[in-house]
Amino acid sequence: MSMSDPKALLMVYCTCPDHAAAISMAEGIVDAGLAACVNIVPGLTSIYRWKGKRQQGTEELLLIKTTADAYPTLQQHIAASHPYELPEIIAVPIDTGLPAYLEWVNESCALTPRLDA
Repeated sequence: MSMSDPKALLMVYCTCPDHAAAISMAEGIVDAGLAACVNIVPGLTSIYRWKGKRQQGTEELLLIKTTADAYPTLQQHIAASHPYELPEIIAVPIDTGLPAYLEWVNESCALTPRLDA
């Protein structure tokens, strides 16, 4: 599948400053129907350059399984609701996987979002 294929699958990486922000972001993404699943990986130490200075901090990583079709809305959702001025949003294609799991991701992202989310 190519990235232009709306059924193409993506793994999106996004870091959050703490567990509360990670939970909030993950729940909002799944409830909006923008991802089938979001894993939260705690305990990251990030070293990065920001505004000309080396920084260091702890973060939690979101591993977001979504479709190419849902990605533009997912990116907008993260950018609008993330606590960082410049959130990490990196998408990489999922080339292969368990066919039933990949179909579940496609089906989950095709569902109408819950209105009460």
